[in-house]
This record gives sequence, structure tokens and C-alpha cells, in this order.
Amino acid sequence: MIQTLLRLARNRRGATAAEFSMVLPLFMMFIMAFIGIGSVFWANAGLRHGVGEGARVATLFPRRSAGEISTAIVRNSFGLGGVMTAPTITPGTANGQDFVDITVTINPQFDLFFIEVEPIRLTETRRVYRPV
Repeated sequence: MIQTLLRLARNRRGATAAEFSMVLPLFMMFIMAFIGIGSVFWANAGLRHGVGEGARVATLFPRRSAGEISTAIVRNSFGLGGVMTAPTITPGTANGQDFVDITVTINPQFDLFFIEVEPIRLTETRRVYRPV
């Protein structure tokens, strides 16, 4: 009986599989976290691109309406997953020059299995001076 136990204690077959099964959950959690963080960066890039295109449309002559600017923002945004609020377009004048402030806020989803994560809010604001 003792010889059988000693023989089993020296047996190393299956050690790699046991170690892999202990490391796999942690490795998968890191992978999912990196994917989630990457999706937030992707949403930020899409938000910035959409606001930039809206700013470009706002500078065109003849002047575009707030609806046309909003449409350009929504059409050119990517990676947002339908979480964008309506763009806020505020016209104004500074030192005799007309401008438009464009503000867009999104709340991308970021979930890590069973870990509760604070909601993330991304906001992009851009001031665009319009041609006379």
C-alpha cells in the first residue's frame, strides 16, 4: 500500500493540465477586460470622428441647419452601439464672429462578468466658427 502511494506521488502526468486549469479563468478574465477596454476606446474614436464630421458640415457655405449637422454626426459615428444622446448644437457669437458649439455624450457599455463597473460617460465638445 505504501509503495503504491509513493509511486502515485512521483507520477507527474497531468500536472500541466492541472496548472492550466488553475490559470485559465484568470487569463480569460484578462482577455475579456482588454476587449471591454478596447471597445470603450473604439467608441471614443467613433464619437470624435462623428463630432469632427459634424464640425466640418457646420463650416460649409451656405450655412447648414442644426438638423443637417446632427444628421452628419449620427451618420459618421461608429462603435457606439446606439447609446448616443441627441447632439446638442448651440449657436452663438463671440467678438462679432458666429460659432456653433457641438456637444455629444455617450454611455458605452462596459461589463466584466460578475464585477460591477462604474458607468462610463464619454463627452466630446467642439466649437466651430462659421463663415460670414
